[in-house]
Amino acid sequence: MLKGVENHLSPRTAAFFDLDKTVIAKSSTLTFSKSFYQGGLINRRAVLRTAYSQFVFLAGGADHDQMERMRKYLSALCRGWNVQQVKEIVAETLHDLIDPIIYDEAATLIEEHHASGRDVVIVSTSGAEVVEPIGELLGADRVVATRMVVGDDGCFTGEVEYYAYGPTKAEAIRELAASEGYDLARCYAYSDSVTDVPMLEAVGHPHAVNPDRALRREALAREWPILDFHRPVRLKQRFPAFSVPPRPALVAAAAIGAAAATAGLVWYASRRRSTVA
Repeated sequence: MLKGVENHLSPRTAAFFDLDKTVIAKSSTLTFSKSFYQGGLINRRAVLRTAYSQFVFLAGGADHDQMERMRKYLSALCRGWNVQQVKEIVAETLHDLIDPIIYDEAATLIEEHHASGRDVVIVSTSGAEVVEPIGELLGADRVVATRMVVGDDGCFTGEVEYYAYGPTKAEAIRELAASEGYDLARCYAYSDSVTDVPMLEAVGHPHAVNPDRALRREALAREWPILDFHRPVRLKQRFPAFSVPPRPALVAAAAIGAAAATAGLVWYASRRRSTVA
C-alpha cells in the first residue's frame, strides 16, 4: 500500500484525481492529436496560423492568463465542428491510445482507495466526453470535467458551459462533498499542476504527483507528500483477464484541446522539413 492511504469507512470519504500527467502519462489532447488531424478536423491553414504558441503551451504548461487565452482560442476553433464526427473518430482510438499510458502507480492507488471504502473522482479540465469513458475504464465513481455547448444542429457553438479549471475544481469538490456527504478533512487529492492548488487545499490529504516546478515548491513549503509516478502499463498487463468493452460514444470537448496540439505538431514538422530543405 502506498504511504498515506488510511482506512476511514465513516463518514464517507473520496479521493480526487487530476487526469493528465497524474493518472495518465501524457496530455490527453496530445494523445489524440494525430487521430483528429487524420480525421480532417483541422485544416492546414488553421494549423499554420496558430501553431507554435499552442505547441509550446501543450508541451510546457501555462499559467492562468495563458490558460484563459487558450480557452478562448480553442472555443473559437471548435465552433461548427460536428460532435458526432468527433465521437466517431475518437471511439476508434480511445482504448488503444489511453490504456497503454495509464500510470501503474495511479491504478494501484485507485484500487487502494476503493479497498479502503472511498469513492474515486476524476477532476479534469478536459472535456466530459473523454473524461467519462476514461473514468469508467479506471473504475472511477464520478467525474468532474469541462462541458462544451452543443447546438440544435449537433455542432459545437464555441461556448463553454462549464470550465473545470483552478478554483472551479475546488468548488466542484465542495459541492460533491455536500451532496454525497464526504468529510473533506479525511479526503485525498492528487495533481501535477500548481493551478490545482485550490483543489489540493480543499482536502485533508493533498498530494503532488510528478509536480511542475511551482507545485513542487508549494508542496515542499506546505509539507505535502510528493509522489513519483513513472510506470505506464496496460491494464491488460496488470489484469490478464481484463477486457475492454466497446464504447460507442466518447469524445467531443476533448477535440478542442487536440486541435491545438495538432496545430503545434504539424507546424513543427513543417518547419523541420523547410529547415532541412
